[in-house]
Amino acid sequence: MRGAVLHGPRDVRFEERDEPRIKTPTDAVIQMSAACVCGSDLWPYRGANAITRPMPMGHEYCGVVEEVGGAVSSIEPGQFVIGSFFASDNTCPHCRAGYQTSCQHTELVGDAQAPRLRVPLADGTLVATPAAPPQELVPSLLTLSDVMGTGWFAADAAHVKPGATVVVVGDGAVGLALEPF
Repeated sequence: MRGAVLHGPRDVRFEERDEPRIKTPTDAVIQMSAACVCGSDLWPYRGANAITRPMPMGHEYCGVVEEVGGAVSSIEPGQFVIGSFFASDNTCPHCRAGYQTSCQHTELVGDAQAPRLRVPLADGTLVATPAAPPQELVPSLLTLSDVMGTGWFAADAAHVKPGATVVVVGDGAVGLALEPF
């Protein structure tokens, strides 16, 4: 399988990578429908963050479940799913309090710029849509992988309520998602 790998500033290569496979009973493997480049991918790309070894790219993704591990119970092969950049079990105290990015068992999902992806902690990380979406809707659903969750968490943490006046600093995707507040 071929996928995007960042080797250094402005040095992205499309190269052979290992096929994803189930490693633990809580894993799922999905076939990618869409993935995108996040603003946080641009820091190492531009050289602002050090790159100490080649890094597979991509953590905003959605796709169709191909295979699940034996302990996965909330998703099944054939479902369209949206995933998060942090894998979380959704059962630890941090997750139950609404802080999945602080999960005691979190893993960064960082190699979605490829045809297939292994997603650890699939039950807490992947959300299935009620039905397969029309292809033209997929790019909009992709924003739920990172942008909407990040913006929602920021607004919730700031106790934003209807009718409040809010200043959003920045014009990136997350800031634009908060504009309706």
